[in-house]
Amino acid sequence: MYKIDTRCVHAGYRPGKGEPRQMPIIQSTTFKYETSDQMGRLFDLEDAGYFYTRLQNPTCDNVAARIADLEGGVGALLTSSGQAANLYAVLNICRAGDHIVCANNIYGGTFNLFGVTLRGLGIDVTFVSPDASEAEIAAAFRKETKLLFGETISNPGVEVLDIELFARVAHAHGVPLIVDNTFATPVLCRPFEWGADIVTHSTTKYIDGHGVSVGGALVDSGNFPWMEHADKFPGLTTPDASYHGLTYAVKFGPAAYITKAVTHLMRDLGAMQSPQNAFYLNLGLQTLHLRMRRHCDSALQVARWLEQHPAVAWVHYSGLESDPFHAQQQKYLPAGCCGVIAFGLKGGRAFDNRFLDALQLVTIETHVADCHTCVLHPASHTHRQLSDEQLRAAGVAPDLIRLSIGLEDPEDIIADLSAALEHAAL
Repeated sequence: MYKIDTRCVHAGYRPGKGEPRQMPIIQSTTFKYETSDQMGRLFDLEDAGYFYTRLQNPTCDNVAARIADLEGGVGALLTSSGQAANLYAVLNICRAGDHIVCANNIYGGTFNLFGVTLRGLGIDVTFVSPDASEAEIAAAFRKETKLLFGETISNPGVEVLDIELFARVAHAHGVPLIVDNTFATPVLCRPFEWGADIVTHSTTKYIDGHGVSVGGALVDSGNFPWMEHADKFPGLTTPDASYHGLTYAVKFGPAAYITKAVTHLMRDLGAMQSPQNAFYLNLGLQTLHLRMRRHCDSALQVARWLEQHPAVAWVHYSGLESDPFHAQQQKYLPAGCCGVIAFGLKGGRAFDNRFLDALQLVTIETHVADCHTCVLHPASHTHRQLSDEQLRAAGVAPDLIRLSIGLEDPEDIIADLSAALEHAAL
């Protein structure tokens, strides 16, 4: 097998004689067949092929295959956003009356999706601390629990998940571990190698890398033994009446989960990624390995500078030897821990806002993890509706500033941060 740098460039699409060197955009909603039987066999899932882009499209499938290859999975599905990928990851095996367990330090949008929207649909959730003991995580499980969820590197707190521990607890209860690998990307961490069963991504972030296309991905390891826990997952282990009674885990084996996500959820909910956006995503994937190294190197340099600045109260970046998650970073992310830094300032909310307003190179954005350095103060922006107590419950310190280091010269980034801190102190 080729090394991951080569696979970023080549996996998923290998042109034959006379075919385009660059992966083409198949911008068509539908596909032609010559006989009624040919079309019928596609709808019966007896043949592979394309008939409607909402379910499958060659451009999207090639990019999904590249991401699956990089993660070491049996298959992947591109979605319209990272939120859609996480929604599909849960709905593929949960229904009303079920329950999930989730680390409480996840991205605020996902926290709300699980804690509000899914609860409204009858799927309950229990949030646990990511640094809870094995016994404490296990205590959150119920007989109706169907999965355990966490982020490799949390957004915005940049804490590193103990994937092996979470996988051990999940498997002891007969359920899969789902890990959002957005910040790490498969270049820095492949959660399947540590026991995770399903991986999700907001491809809008590092995988795209340029802030031009919103998207998500759902990747199946093919490792979870669904039939061994058949009573927990009837959607995969009992006949599906909408496909003439086929049973996914029987017919599709290791690819049962991802096949159901495509043929059932994408069919019914339709949160697909467009071929045009998939094409942009492919361009990002071709340089992902190069960009992630630069993001990591520059972020470590900036984090070390912040750690020494007298106006900075604290810094969380697991690449720092002083960080409480440094040991887990060395274990799970030895090549680097992304370009996102969390830190707090000593001057309070007014000082934070003066600092942000004084920045010139670094921009205030809701986005994160692309080639431009950007900053966000969750308590003032994305989480402004929450009290300090609610922020802490969601794993977000009230004074936390999220700094996403881009591809600029790190000395220019540091100079801008330094000038803004000096201005805020006036």
